[in-house]
Amino acid sequence: MKIAVISDIHGNVAALDAVLGDIATRHVDQIVNLGDICSGGLFPRETADRLMPLGLPTIRGNHERQISEQPRERMGLSDRHAFDQLSAEQRAWLTALPTTMRLSKDVLLVHGTPDSDLSYFLETVTEAGLRQATREEVRHRAGTVDAAVILCGHTHLQRVMTLDDGRIIINPGSVGLPAYDDDRPHAHLVESGSPHARYAVLSNEGDGWVVEFLSVDYDWEQAARDAEANARTDWSRPLRTGRV
Repeated sequence: MKIAVISDIHGNVAALDAVLGDIATRHVDQIVNLGDICSGGLFPRETADRLMPLGLPTIRGNHERQISEQPRERMGLSDRHAFDQLSAEQRAWLTALPTTMRLSKDVLLVHGTPDSDLSYFLETVTEAGLRQATREEVRHRAGTVDAAVILCGHTHLQRVMTLDDGRIIINPGSVGLPAYDDDRPHAHLVESGSPHARYAVLSNEGDGWVVEFLSVDYDWEQAARDAEANARTDWSRPLRTGRV
């Protein structure tokens, strides 16, 4: 079994196309999508147009939930841009996505953690900023979930941790936004350190699960210019550098 795992596209259709092109060379059995698909400063409609015909196993992230449930006047810039650009059919597609999914007995898809699309799984935020989560913190967040592999997104950082009981938690990184800042629960930066589009390939040939993290070139300079044209200059440096 060989699974390509994508997450956190955030409307960056150029990065998505580059990742899908790379995946096509790797002879995978399945592609899965962990959410935060369209919201951002780029091309939400085009991203949905690209993905909907593929029919990939897909869950919703916090941004899909926010677009579906929040009044427009309460939305942030990224969600409002997506809401305004997406068609009614596309918004209905996002609304109907499940919050989690069992791909198989062994593999569970979540966006943040099994219990929350906003909680960080493999990272922890303190007043001092972002740090890698401890094994005990991750074990607590995994709870009693019995999947051998839990695939998560949300923090845009490629990371894997194997718990003492053998469960593996994997974040494939972000296809479309390599860095961001946030103020919840404390102010912090999330930075991958380069502008590449990222995803992961998970495989099991019968002797256990193995993950490979991939970084893909695409025209991030044009993506930054597109964000600027959409009045999202806050995306320029993250797209160009992977830094905030």
